[in-house]
Amino acid sequence: MNVNDDFSARAAVHAGAAPWIPSPMPGVDRRPLDRIGGEVARATTIVRYAPGSAFSPHVHTGGEEFLVLEGVFQDEHGDFPAGTYVRNPPETRHKPASAEGCVILVKLWQFDLADRNQFHLHEGDLSWAEAGAGISAALLHRDAREEVRRERWAPGARILREPADGREIFVLSGGFREGGQEFARWSWLRLPKGAALDTVAGPEGAEVWVKEGHLREAPKGPSA
Repeated sequence: MNVNDDFSARAAVHAGAAPWIPSPMPGVDRRPLDRIGGEVARATTIVRYAPGSAFSPHVHTGGEEFLVLEGVFQDEHGDFPAGTYVRNPPETRHKPASAEGCVILVKLWQFDLADRNQFHLHEGDLSWAEAGAGISAALLHRDAREEVRRERWAPGARILREPADGREIFVLSGGFREGGQEFARWSWLRLPKGAALDTVAGPEGAEVWVKEGHLREAPKGPSA
């Protein structure tokens, strides 16, 4: 199943209104944002765990990056409450579950296959700094391939960014307007390599997850 697999084009999903699709595991549902491949895929997905649900133990051959949106995600490495950012690089293994239920934004098969830097950041660990007029930012991860941040945009702030090697923005709260569309909570925008960003935060402002620089090379599925 391929979803938004033309990475040379702008893509947007207003996931707050999209249906949940059952996964192979009972109690675990998904909302795909982009995807190349079948059950093993290069994918960006919102995943919901019902209370008491779990996924089978597995190895992340291509790595896994996720942000906990609601509830508490759990595995043998600990409990990860809402706001926690996790990177499980290639060849890491775990058994994900959630006793109380949770929702996560997860990206699979999007790592450098030589990456072995496994870590997590709780929301209270973040260091926020001014990043422009009406903008504050907290760095989550940076390497030679990409940068990942959380940003807070003041009400009505205009956000102008130069062209980059790909950019994704996911709305955590509030909203913004871009390309004639309104982006609310859990909406997702992907801009291709070479595209600039021009957006205006809504009347309540916005908090967003941002990933940049990762589409320098054309994405490929796991089989490639």
